[in-house]
Amino acid sequence: MTVTLAEIRETPLSVDEVLTSVSSPKAGGVCLFVGTVRDHDGPAGDVAEQTADKTVSALDYSAHPQAAEAARALADRLAADGRSVRLAVVHRVGHLEVGDVAVVVGVSAEHRGEAFDVCRELIDEFKATIPIWKHQRFADGADEWVGLP
Repeated sequence: MTVTLAEIRETPLSVDEVLTSVSSPKAGGVCLFVGTVRDHDGPAGDVAEQTADKTVSALDYSAHPQAAEAARALADRLAADGRSVRLAVVHRVGHLEVGDVAVVVGVSAEHRGEAFDVCRELIDEFKATIPIWKHQRFADGADEWVGLP
């Protein structure tokens, strides 16, 4: 089991790079997750309970200096359980516009079920534990920090 990428970058991300890095003749399935900057933000939960979404104009991601090390440790831990063949996770920091790719996760496994399961676990744990903070800027001039400790 191999972690091929676990990085935080200031440059645009390549889905093709992640796909290539996790490809393997041992893998029968590859799962990719691509997170992009959307044009709105609103509360999570039941759609009927949501208030009006806020229009997002852009955002900036900041990361703790040890975020890449934490990402590598997470990927190494998930790779060690033997459910996957290769794993990769790359997150962008800096200024991003609506539509820009913010994160790419790739997992290959012998079977599709494991690829899906590990990919979801990797992105969910990454978002919950890696010290990366989002500063959203809204069309009405307001702003908001997300993910601060």
